[in-house]
Amino acid sequence: MRVIFAGTPEFASIALAQLHAVGHEMVLVMTQPDRPAGRGMKLQASAVKQFALAHDIAVAQPRSLRLDGKFPLDAQAAQTAIAQAQADVMIVAAYGLILPQWVLDAPRHGCLNIHASLLPRWRGAAPIHRAIEAGDARTGVTIMQMDAGLDTGDMLLSQGLPIESTDTTAALHDKLADLGGRLIVQALTQVGQFQPQVQPSEGVTYAHKIEKTEASVDWSWPAAVIARRVRAFDPFPGVSCGMHNVTIAETVKLWQAQAEPRTSDLSPGTVLSADAQGLCVACGQGALRITQLQRPGGKRISAADFLRGFPLHPGQSLVAAA
Repeated sequence: MRVIFAGTPEFASIALAQLHAVGHEMVLVMTQPDRPAGRGMKLQASAVKQFALAHDIAVAQPRSLRLDGKFPLDAQAAQTAIAQAQADVMIVAAYGLILPQWVLDAPRHGCLNIHASLLPRWRGAAPIHRAIEAGDARTGVTIMQMDAGLDTGDMLLSQGLPIESTDTTAALHDKLADLGGRLIVQALTQVGQFQPQVQPSEGVTYAHKIEKTEASVDWSWPAAVIARRVRAFDPFPGVSCGMHNVTIAETVKLWQAQAEPRTSDLSPGTVLSADAQGLCVACGQGALRITQLQRPGGKRISAADFLRGFPLHPGQSLVAAA
């Protein structure tokens, strides 16, 4: 098939690679404009653009697709490129721009979206993070026929997988990206033969974008909630906590932690133990045993290594991150 592919991050590039590998003609790739990244904040191409350039696929990077919006020349150029592509279908995965109706109508078979949840649960921008944060037992990928709504289109294919108790967003992302690539390849063998399913009205949830302001720990929360957030916010934005001793006060990131029961009645945020087995902190319910941390400018290290450079003792109180 003649395919336009619209996507930006690594999740999308994995699907693009699988579509390319099975022989579909990738006539155009659309992706977000290059962004500053890294310590030097140099402009960096998206993972999708890097794949496209490496395989001599035409690339378009409009800032908007709205013909009456802030960047009408970008949208007009994209409209011309899409029309010239004469695509059978557009595949969309974590693109980052809203598709207006003229885009949805352009390809012969419309636009198919690879969405990293079992719709209608977790429509929106951050379905992987929110599934872990909520404590969901399962998630998956849905291939959807796109319409003008926010992840509201008819479902064409879906497949679930379990969320393991140790899954971080990074780990679950990789599983879902591979699953999404395999499902979209399967979907393109069935175009024109689907029996689309309307999404049920019950069970709709929205996966709102992850904000840096969500990173700060509140020790009055149950330990299980904090532990899930540690996994959900890895690799971004991380869960942060202010820590201080006699000589040091820093905002530290927590990267690995497990919820445990506790019998003490000490206030939330009180250090219960600090040794080679981890830093154990009282929470609103239970205790959190933290086993991997990161100081500002440093690397992720074990709790034992952290405590050698930042000694803490039972009875100390931790504060919220600044």
